[in-house]
Amino acid sequence: MNGTRGAQSGLTNLPNLLTMGRVALVPLLVAAFYLPAPATYWVCLALFALASATDFLDGWLARARDQMTDFGRFLDPIADKILVAAALVMLAASGRLGELGEIAAVIILCREFVIAGLREFLAGDDVAVPVSRLAKWKTAAQMIAIGFLLVGPGAPEAVPAVAIGEGLLWLAAALTVITGAAYLRAGIARIAGSGPEA
Repeated sequence: MNGTRGAQSGLTNLPNLLTMGRVALVPLLVAAFYLPAPATYWVCLALFALASATDFLDGWLARARDQMTDFGRFLDPIADKILVAAALVMLAASGRLGELGEIAAVIILCREFVIAGLREFLAGDDVAVPVSRLAKWKTAAQMIAIGFLLVGPGAPEAVPAVAIGEGLLWLAAALTVITGAAYLRAGIARIAGSGPEA
């Protein structure tokens, strides 16, 4: 993820362009849901995979090139949330998620809203909410789950893509609750003035 370093503020460096590109891919992903089958499954998967790849590349390039900026730090998590929310909402709307999958999706989205609000609140006090290793595993499970669900019925018969996707989505939801609770406790402790320095 893009972060902050020194006085770097270029909005058009390559890492930030990749992050903006991730946001720009979201309308294309939504439009791909309206393509006829089986093209819709594979086009959705390709667009989502491309957008997810930029999430890794923008952070890696920002660190490698020393181009970590305030703009990137602001936009990167927002781009991630927009991508995931759009994919989950469209999966539910198109009937590619079962009822249990929809519950997992709601859990994930609620957590994202809560943590986003917490980060915004604490940012006013210059308090950072660091990303834990478990949260990174949650993100990985979430992205892989969505990939399987997007390809869904388009996958070969020998690959139970929907079952794998919903199983991983519930794993992501469980990790979402665990990491969200940890962030919330840390945030409340900071607000109460008893938390550790970030």
